[in-house]
Amino acid sequence: MLPLVKICGLKTPETVDAAIRHGATHIGLVHYEPSPRHVDLKTAAELRKRAGPHVKVALLLVNASQQLTGDALGMVRPDVIQFHGSETPEWLAVVKRLAPAEIWKAVGLKDAGTLERIQQYRGIADRILFDAPAAALPGGTGTRFDWSLLKNHRHIMDWGIAGGLTPANVAQAIAETGAPLVDVSSGVESAPGVKDVDKIAAFLKAVGR
Repeated sequence: MLPLVKICGLKTPETVDAAIRHGATHIGLVHYEPSPRHVDLKTAAELRKRAGPHVKVALLLVNASQQLTGDALGMVRPDVIQFHGSETPEWLAVVKRLAPAEIWKAVGLKDAGTLERIQQYRGIADRILFDAPAAALPGGTGTRFDWSLLKNHRHIMDWGIAGGLTPANVAQAIAETGAPLVDVSSGVESAPGVKDVDKIAAFLKAVGR
């Protein structure tokens, strides 16, 4: 079975259309002002509407307040909420009870100890997204983690990988980790926050979509 593919950090109708046209199963919209991929909630709602039923839409939040989380859910109505900060299992559990959406938690995979610590999200997060350890900004840094950490790991939750994936290395990443979902952002850009339609197409082709 082919892995699911999320193209994250989309900001324009053209790139949303390209991701869908070339076979993405998920698109990601970033609502986090320091990020070069940030979109305001009005734009996120418009892009979410444009995507229609063709793909699942994930809204990425980073340590958002209760007020902002509620506003974002109400305006955008995403299929997935992707928490990409230091959110606690307790907070995710609250959102899970109230939101009609999947809950994903991004985790910087530093060492084998990280794989133990994610057990705290069991039964709360619907998917763990393994990413490169956090830098100045969470996600979209173009750096990868050590894929060998996931070799032969027995996963207790649905999961996926992100961090430093490109059209050139995604097939290798899937082969080494067995990832059921791959998530790309900077790897399909021509500049920070600027998605490249040709790179989106190449990434999805490399996955086999």
